[in-house]
Amino acid sequence: MDFITYEVEGQVGIITINRPKALNALNSKVLEELDAALDAVDQDTIRCLILTGAGEKSFVAGADIGEMSTLTKAEGEAFGKKGNDIFRKLETFPLPVIAAINGFALGGGCELSMSCDIRICSDNAVFGQPEVGLGITPGFGGTQRLARLVSPGMAKQLIYTARNIKADEAYRIGLVNAVYTQEELLPAAKKMAAGIAKNAPIAVRNCKKAMNEGLQVDMDQAIVIEEKLFGDCFETHDQKEGMGAFLEKRKEKTFTNN
Repeated sequence: MDFITYEVEGQVGIITINRPKALNALNSKVLEELDAALDAVDQDTIRCLILTGAGEKSFVAGADIGEMSTLTKAEGEAFGKKGNDIFRKLETFPLPVIAAINGFALGGGCELSMSCDIRICSDNAVFGQPEVGLGITPGFGGTQRLARLVSPGMAKQLIYTARNIKADEAYRIGLVNAVYTQEELLPAAKKMAAGIAKNAPIAVRNCKKAMNEGLQVDMDQAIVIEEKLFGDCFETHDQKEGMGAFLEKRKEKTFTNN
């Protein structure tokens, strides 16, 4: 791959968008490589993913405007679908994904971070959806996910004004969970990922599925989704191991994803 690197540290996979000269901007090739990187993750051994950008300036500065500038209506819609399909794949990926946002997360970069389960950022991070200043709408889910993550009113303000916000404001409105120095960011993401990886993988994945699917339906349907996924954990090795360790007052647990 030209623009994506993938490393494994224990049970944690780290996907890095590696196009620093272009501030890790998303073009068709980067999107295709991200799609392929997700396909290549060994879900039997990896229990959590971290997604970040190369360098200290930028997570992802946006979609490649040079590539977008000449698109026809049909090509624009197709490019939006390409990004949306891959971001939706990331959002519904069985494993939890932590976005470690180091610098600019604008346009498609902000949208990419919102497709992850958890967002943490460095103190130099900048977020925004600047698309209306370019004569377009957000096209990779920004109009939908931002309104769900913060509030419709705040999302509309950010999108209509095309105003960028810094890390402290992103934290205040709930767009990110925590802010770290640049040096602390990746170690903090790895520590969080390792903490997730210690827990029963079947249970963690079922929790992700329950929350993602439950948020799309009313409460009566949502609790049925939870009941099924709760029941699905029983009779597994991991359920027997987790409860057995508790009853035996045993600290060491061996979760096998079975």
